[in-house]
Order: sequence, then C-alpha cells, then structure tokens
Amino acid sequence: MLSYWEQESFTQYHHIIAGSGIVGLSLSIELKERYPDARVLVLERGLLPTGASTRNAGFACMGSATELLDNLQHQPEEAVAQLFAARCAGLAKLRARLGDERIGYTEAGSHELLSERELPALEKLDYLNDLLRPITGKDAYRPAHHRIAEMDFGAPYNRGLIENTCEGALNTGMMMYALMQMATSMGVEIKTGATITGWNEETNGVWVHVTDSHRGSEWPLWGQTLSLCTNAFTRNLLPGEDVVPGRGQVLITDPIPGLQLRGIYHLDRGYYYFREINGRVLFGGGRNIDFEGETTTHIDLSERIQQDLEEKLRTIILPNTPHTIAQRWAGIMAFGTTRQPIVRAISPSVYGAYRMGGMGVALGSTAAAQLAGLIEEGIG
Repeated sequence: MLSYWEQESFTQYHHIIAGSGIVGLSLSIELKERYPDARVLVLERGLLPTGASTRNAGFACMGSATELLDNLQHQPEEAVAQLFAARCAGLAKLRARLGDERIGYTEAGSHELLSERELPALEKLDYLNDLLRPITGKDAYRPAHHRIAEMDFGAPYNRGLIENTCEGALNTGMMMYALMQMATSMGVEIKTGATITGWNEETNGVWVHVTDSHRGSEWPLWGQTLSLCTNAFTRNLLPGEDVVPGRGQVLITDPIPGLQLRGIYHLDRGYYYFREINGRVLFGGGRNIDFEGETTTHIDLSERIQQDLEEKLRTIILPNTPHTIAQRWAGIMAFGTTRQPIVRAISPSVYGAYRMGGMGVALGSTAAAQLAGLIEEGIG
C-alpha cells in the first residue's frame, strides 16, 4: 500500500519511460528540452540497464566493410545507406550533447582484418565509397595493407587490412554516467528496482503498473505518455514485436606491459571486435558460431564462446604476447527481420524506440529524437 504522501507526490507524471539505457535517457533529455516543466520519470528494473548500454565494447559503430557488404546481400542499397547515415547523425548528436571529453571519445578510425576468404571485399571498396560518399563526404574505406608489417596478427586474419575512416571509440561507462548526470540535472527522475508489469490506457493518458522489488507490492503510476525503450526486452511487454535478443560476450585482459596494439579492429563481418584500452585488450563477439544459443536474454556466459574468444585472442590478436584474462561479461542486443530500429507510436498514449541492432551507441540519440518528435505530434 502507498502512504498519503507517496500517492500525492510520487505517482503523477507527464511522461514515463521504461528503460534507463542510451535510448531511454536520451529520450528523457529530449522531452525535458521540449517540455522543461514536465515531470519525466525513467523506470529501470535493475540497478543499471541489463541490456547492452553499459555492457558493450565502446565502439562508435559505423560498420566494417565486410559487414556492410554482407548487409547489402539482404537489403537494398537505400536501406543500408540510410542506416549508415543514421549512425553518423546519432553519433554526432551524442558528441554534441555531451562533449568528447565527457565520454572519452577518440576518432582515429578502425581497421578490419581480412582472411583469404574475405580478400574479394577489396575489389568492392570503390562501390561502398561511392554509395556512402554523399553521407561521409570522403572515402569511408581504403586498403591499409602497408600496416600489416607493423602488426603481429596471426593467421588466418593477416592477409589484408581495410581502414574505416569514419569510426571512433568511447568509454561506455563515462558516456552513461554523463547521460545520467545531464538527465538528473534537468529534473528527470530515475527510479531503479522498478519492473513494469503492464498498463491500462484511458482517454487522456495511461496507468502504468510497476512492481516494487523491495516491498513486493504494485505501484500505479499515471502518465500522459508511456515510452518503451526496452530494446531486447521489449517482448516482455509487447509479445508480438519483431524483436529477437542476441547476446554479445566480451572479455578483457589484465594490463599487458609494452602492449603495442593501438586502435580498434573488426574481423569476420563485424562479428568479432577488439580494441586497446588502458594497456589492456578488450575482445568480444562470436555470436555467429552459435546463433541459436545466443538468442537469449540471459546475461550468463557461454563456455563455448568464451573458449573461442580466448583461442582467437591467443592465436590471432596476441600470438606472441603473454596475457591473462581479468574480466568477462555479456550484454543483450536486439535484432529483427531488418536492420532498421523500430521507432513508432504504439497507441495514442504509448510509444516505443527499440531494436537497435547492436548499434545503440550510434543510433540511440537519433532514435530518441525521432520518438520525442512523435510524442510531440501525438499530444499536440
């Protein structure tokens, strides 16, 4: 049960947002910019987001050349180019909003390691550059074989190298902390340990049913709007949505004395990715060796994929460098029948932005802005 004071001061809001990840926090900021006097509430079922916002590899992901070429096998050119443009716009918005220093952003491009099987991609770089130049204003991809000699990568991914001139890296923890700080400084309320179990709409708003994990009781919250920014977990609330979870596993080494590796890298159509950070190597991926097993919302680790990551770290990335593993973790991404995120009005009072396709760092800010625009249109 609620006290009189709780009912008076903590149950009535203008906008309620489910999910405190990149999209949810960005949406809360967008709404406060449009409606400074509105009460905006963000609900998070855990202490921190349980998807990928605080558990990713910190890539400002523009996509590797072989990843985009693979996408073009299944999607029209226009869709691939539009998604690339959305990545660029979202990253630019994130950087402008928070500033590079606050998110630890560096823009030094990235490199993709090629095996013999992937060498034909080199012949399609001009095609990719022509497709993307209206967006980038420059060549996004170029051969960089001359750098192979500087590196000590092992077989089979030492046959060629492609530079991606548009990509960058950031510090995921700094980024999320900066978003939280900005949201709360604007008056956004963030409540953790709050699980939404459902909602009931009325003519001028929506009752949101929330379970208090400590009291074990339900809180009825009123909002003019409810926005679902729950990415891979959206089907818990909308069972029929085209959202399929995909677990991404990561490990990071202890500091390696004299580590020569610098920058960020991809291999195997973007399914693997690694980078240097603070004298360590962070390495993640491998979902493609067990799509069925990694189609899950559980954040535990798979021994099969962790062993695969360890083997590739030992034989391809650091073949002649002793190293030890410091930490391992997993995050949950969201995919669907297309690569495009879903941003839509579900009903007059309920909205949603989810299915970021593993690109939430780049897409989250623009998806939130689009959703805020729909809300503004909907409430007039």
